[in-house]
Amino acid sequence: MHITVAGKQVDTGDALKVHVRENLSAVTKKYFDHALDAQVIFSRNRSFFTCGITIHAGRGLTVRGEGEGPDAHRAFDVAAEHIGKRLRRYRRRVNEHSRDLAEERLPSVAETARQVILAGPLDVPDEEESERLVEAHPDDGTVADGLTAEEHDDLLHKQDGGGAIIAETPTEISRLTVSEAVMRLDLSQAPVMMFRNRASGQLNVVYRRPDGHVGWIDTAAAAG
Repeated sequence: MHITVAGKQVDTGDALKVHVRENLSAVTKKYFDHALDAQVIFSRNRSFFTCGITIHAGRGLTVRGEGEGPDAHRAFDVAAEHIGKRLRRYRRRVNEHSRDLAEERLPSVAETARQVILAGPLDVPDEEESERLVEAHPDDGTVADGLTAEEHDDLLHKQDGGGAIIAETPTEISRLTVSEAVMRLDLSQAPVMMFRNRASGQLNVVYRRPDGHVGWIDTAAAAG
């Protein structure tokens, strides 16, 4: 497994890098036949250090953990323990995922979607942008000369009072059971996850609720 160690206003000397690589390799070997790579990022606040660990453990499975401590070593240890605790919680299913990956028995990705990052809400478009929007003829689906499809979507979004599209990337939507989706949500520490329900074939969403529980949106139930 390739491990990258970096610091923001933190000196990541040889001793810290050795500590990270030895301990992180020991954690991953317990649960994965082979993890692809890991990134460990340290940063420093006024009175403590923080550490963020991201492990890419194969197709569709990302594990994240964060920790704080009086020094970089302790911050890493806390983050690694958080990861270890959650991996122990899902030990059987994580081991099954690792075996399926090694034997190429994992189901193929259901589809690829477009993930867009929007800037914060902006003011109403200025006159020049408004004129370009009018020329785009949104009602008939055509795009104004000189505008790409992405620019067209961006302008329409800003006309509705939203922020500009500042980045977009493809994202995979996997076929999962609900319990598998909840596991991936927990391991990745993501706020929300969309997946194709393996039982119904419908798009579903699991997400973190403010009360600490996990919410599940089932579109098949609405359709029924």
